[in-house]
Amino acid sequence: MTSFSPAEKAACCRLIELALKEDLGSVGDLTSEAVLARDQGGQAVLVARRPGVLAGMPAALEVFKRFDLGLSLEMQCEDGCLVQPGDRLALIQGPLRSLLAAERTALNFVQRLSGIATLTRRYVEAVAGLPVKICDTRKTTPGWRLLEKYAVRCGGGHNHRMGLYDGILIKDNHLAALAGHPDPVGEAVRLVRQKYDASLPLEVEVDTLEQLEIALKAKPDMVLLDNMNPDQLRQAVRLRNETAPSVLLEASGGVTLETVRALAESGVDRISVGALTHSAPALDIGLDYLP
Repeated sequence: MTSFSPAEKAACCRLIELALKEDLGSVGDLTSEAVLARDQGGQAVLVARRPGVLAGMPAALEVFKRFDLGLSLEMQCEDGCLVQPGDRLALIQGPLRSLLAAERTALNFVQRLSGIATLTRRYVEAVAGLPVKICDTRKTTPGWRLLEKYAVRCGGGHNHRMGLYDGILIKDNHLAALAGHPDPVGEAVRLVRQKYDASLPLEVEVDTLEQLEIALKAKPDMVLLDNMNPDQLRQAVRLRNETAPSVLLEASGGVTLETVRALAESGVDRISVGALTHSAPALDIGLDYLP
């Protein structure tokens, strides 16, 4: 089974603690405690209701384990697998009160992350055969970033920088602060190279081909081409190939499933899509009780 990294597991455990507190309050599952005997056991299966890409099973396992060590979860599908309606994803057994009390929290994690993986796979399939990477952005749910970016990888996508701490992206507002300098882009790149190790990825954002020409002279690792149409991107690729072939080009801004292939055909190296995490619908997954 695909597993979380230590950082992803820690983030997951923090979210689970918050989720269980908001669902159970200070008194627990009132319905189950009234209807079910304390020692009543049972079993249930997680079942896909819609086709999609599975993600978040380590989170479901963690939910059941943290709620009640008497619950066991047997995986029947791994993260990254394509699932169809009716597919059994996992078998859960143990105290029925605990199983039902933890059900919604576990499903919330798996549905959310599977939705991201499923949408990511659609973007990846839309550019199949082209040498371009589909990447996520920092447009993530607060607190969920590590898990949402994990789900992007389950769908075949790639992670952009995780946060402000592991990569440099010189944006228009940074350059506006250096507007008094004769070469704001070159100066910004120089300052970054002076302060940080050269291994830290350095990217510059531009809005026009004129800005791209200036940025290429500064030799960043990558240039972000913001909101350019396919024709502009093709011109950008030609300019890059002629003047700084080692610099990677990333297209971004308003990318949709309908437009992503045309953008990819321009020859850019990466396309970043905020919708992967901020607009992915949850994948319908249910829990069915087995008598």
